[in-house]
This record gives sequence, C-alpha cells and structure tokens, in this order.
Amino acid sequence: MSGLLARYEDLLASGELRPDPEQRSAAQVLAQVQDGLEAKPATGILGKLLGSKAAPVRGAYLWGGVGRGKSMLMDLFHDTLAIDAKRRVHFHAFMLEVHQRIRAERAKEAGDPIAPVAAALAADVRCLAFDEMVVNNSADAMIMSRLFRALIVDHEVTVVTTSNRPPKDLYKDGLNREHFLPFIALINERLDVVELNGPTDYRLDRIAGLATWHSPLGDAATAQVREAFFRLTDFAPEDAAHVPSADLDVGGGRVLHVPKSLKGVAVFSFKRLCAEARGASDYLAIARAYHTVILVGIPLLGPENRNEAARFVTLIDALYEHKVKLFATAAAAPEELYTRGDGAFEFERTVSRLNEMQSADYMALGHGEDG
Repeated sequence: MSGLLARYEDLLASGELRPDPEQRSAAQVLAQVQDGLEAKPATGILGKLLGSKAAPVRGAYLWGGVGRGKSMLMDLFHDTLAIDAKRRVHFHAFMLEVHQRIRAERAKEAGDPIAPVAAALAADVRCLAFDEMVVNNSADAMIMSRLFRALIVDHEVTVVTTSNRPPKDLYKDGLNREHFLPFIALINERLDVVELNGPTDYRLDRIAGLATWHSPLGDAATAQVREAFFRLTDFAPEDAAHVPSADLDVGGGRVLHVPKSLKGVAVFSFKRLCAEARGASDYLAIARAYHTVILVGIPLLGPENRNEAARFVTLIDALYEHKVKLFATAAAAPEELYTRGDGAFEFERTVSRLNEMQSADYMALGHGEDG
C-alpha cells in the first residue's frame, strides 16, 4: 500500500475523514502516480539493456466543487511522496514566477524564452503539484500549451493539479482561446482526469455554525475569525505563532505582504488593505490567489475616510466577483459602516454584496465560479 493510501486509511479509521467513494477513487489514482514516481529504475545488466532512466509517469488532474477534499488529497500526496525532486506551489504563484523568468530571458535577447524557462523549472524536479489551476488571463493562456508541453513531454515532469473546473472549461470564452486548446488536449493525453464533484462540501462542514461577519470589534469577534482560520487550514491553534506568511506579487514589481497565508486562506487588517494606497490590481491579485479572506478591524467610516471607503468598495467588488469567502471583524453591521460622506449612496451596493456574501448560497460557490 502506498504511503498516501495508508495515511488515508488511518484518517478514515480515526474518524477524521468520512467514507466517500469519489474521494477514495481519487486517492487511488494519486497512489498510482506516487507508485510510479517512487519506483526505482532497473540496475545492473537489466538496467543497461532497458536503460536506467525512470519511465515517464502519468500525472493527475483532480477537479470538482469547493470543499470536496481536493486540497486535502493533495496534502496527503505531497507529504507522503517519498522522493526529494518534488515541488508544490499555488498555480497563481507559479504563473507569476513563469512570467518573471520569461521577462528575464527576453532581456538576454537570446531567442524563444520558453525552452530555457521550462528547463530551469524542471531542474531537479520530477513532480510539480499545483493547487487550484485556473486560467483567467490571456497572458497565461498564450504560453501554457508550449510551456507545459516542454515540461511534461521534453523534461518528463509529472504534473498533479487540482481545479474547480473540468479541463474543457478552463479559460472558457477567453480571448484567443484557440491558442489554449492544445493545453487542454495535453492534459487529456498525459494526465488522468478525476472528477471529485459529489454533493458534500467538507469545507462548509468545517465552518458549520460559524457566522462570517462579527461585530462589534473585540476579543469575541477576534476569537470567531481565529476559529474559522484554524478550521479551514487544519493548523494547530496551539502553534498559532508559527502560521506561515507570504509575499504576494500584485504586479508592477510590487509585493504585498500577507501576514497569515495557508491553504488558500489569507488574513489581512483593514488598515493594511484600505488605509494604504492600493488599487484594483492589488485586490484582484488577492482574489485570484485566495479562496478565503479574513479581514480584521473594519472601522466605522465617515466623511474624512472617503479614500478608505472607496478602496474598501473596490476590495469587496474583487472578492465578490471571484466568489472569495469573507470572514470579517467590524465595528458595526454593513449597513452602519459608511452612512455619511462622498460615495455613501453608492456604498449601498457594497452593503448588499456584504450581506449576500454571508448567505449559504454564496458560501457554497466555488472560488472563481460564476454565480
């Protein structure tokens, strides 16, 4: 039995996971990938006859609705994969890195940058594991077919990824999508596509009974969003001082520090996001990178806070449009946050969105999913 399946069985036996046929099938596919990667090539005379290089290993593409256990299975796969040449990364962060490498190659004026970038990414890596593959801009779409063909075919990197969408719906209705279609064909050719799309939303189960908007500000409100964070990330509360942080590329050579960043959940203060000079690109980067945002310390806003209010409106628009789950601590209910000042009338749309974002229907939507 592979390390992944053994760990999966232990979690079932302990009651931490419920029996779920689709989850088990997905775990078995990932176990096959794991077995292939861990298989040692033949040595001695047989190795000379057959060639000692390990054979290419098919990857896996797990897709399905929010909370179905895709990230949990990816955790098990990566944690129990007994090879050193592995890398796990959020897909959005990976593509930002790719574009940075391409810019550096183009600065050398050395021809097509895709081949050297793919070679650098594949160096000492046999398995690339991605969280939340989603394609929502033409810049990514235009290079992905060539980049991933080089990684998978030329360098024999095994790709394992999760997504909320089936391959055929990636970059759906996107600009110049015909250039992206070879990437979809590559997925179907080189990865086992596994649907994990049953009716149970385990992420919602984890936060069952927790409200998302907490006021007034104070210890009680803070305790509630803290509880949400630990339930969503499975991080041990007693180890709270060691929650990882991150630096998010927000474009234009700028980076936004994320004080707490784990498993698609980010924690920010209102002051960090709305009192500092920020624009729509910052908020879009957050909305694309995180399925859940915990925003703390939202104050009452008045005429003197019109800039903060305007930024807050833009932030909520970005989160809402990407179906990001929002947990918040605030001085008051949404209706009472900004009643006087420039844009107070327009703020009513934000109030409406904040209330909708607390609903069960909104919370059940997948990250980036059209409502």
